[in-house]
Amino acid sequence: MKRYCQMLELVNDKEMIEKYVEAHAHVWPEVMQGQHEVGILDMQIYRHGNKVFMICDTVDEFDWERDMARLSTLPRQAEWEAHVAQFQGCDPNAPSAAKWHLMDKLFQLE
Repeated sequence: MKRYCQMLELVNDKEMIEKYVEAHAHVWPEVMQGQHEVGILDMQIYRHGNKVFMICDTVDEFDWERDMARLSTLPRQAEWEAHVAQFQGCDPNAPSAAKWHLMDKLFQLE
């Protein structure tokens, strides 16, 4: 299994943040199906203020650039990205990589 961690800043507006949280309480089934189809095993998003942190666990064969590009072509993915982009304060047509920033692992307790 591979793990990717990313961060993103939301629009610093309480109402918009609440709408972003609400959207993620009801992620569209096609979006989740597409994530599984490209090899994403689990995804979790955490929030602190207007910052969000994503943990994405994938199959070993997952290639971030290749598989995220493929994901963007699957049903309703572009529509979902445009929907949540309004809360992220970015161009609705921007690719995920332009909004989310991959993070480097600094420490692991093992």
